Amino acid sequence: MNRLKSCALALAVCAAAPAVAANSKPPLSDVPEIEGTLFVVAVASEVGRKCDTLAGRRLKGYNMLFQLRRRANQLGYTDAEIRAYVESDREKDRMRAKGEKYLESRGVDVDKPETFCAFGRAEIAKSSAIGALLKAR
Repeated sequence: MNRLKSCALALAVCAAAPAVAANSKPPLSDVPEIEGTLFVVAVASEVGRKCDTLAGRRLKGYNMLFQLRRRANQLGYTDAEIRAYVESDREKDRMRAKGEKYLESRGVDVDKPETFCAFGRAEIAKSSAIGALLKAR
């Protein structure tokens, strides 16, 4: 009888495991569609700030961010979780380091604004996700 109870208990635990796993969410930084889109907006914003001949398409960027929040909500993240991720100093530092590494790998020197301009113009010409968020002034 004890063996039957043990088997029933094990079966119940196994049946509940997928529900528990489904409720656990990875950090937003580990969700590629969230992290990737936020990264694109951050890089385009930085290029727009550093280059005086290019500007960010702010409305388009804000729209992307609102869509991103909506998608994160659909994935089960609360507005408080999203806000904590976006406002986290640790995440900001991580994103900045990631962006600097990305830009440097594409020939941008953070101390030379003209390199941001050349990068931004190339992104616009390629019609990349970053380029779509930039325009000539």
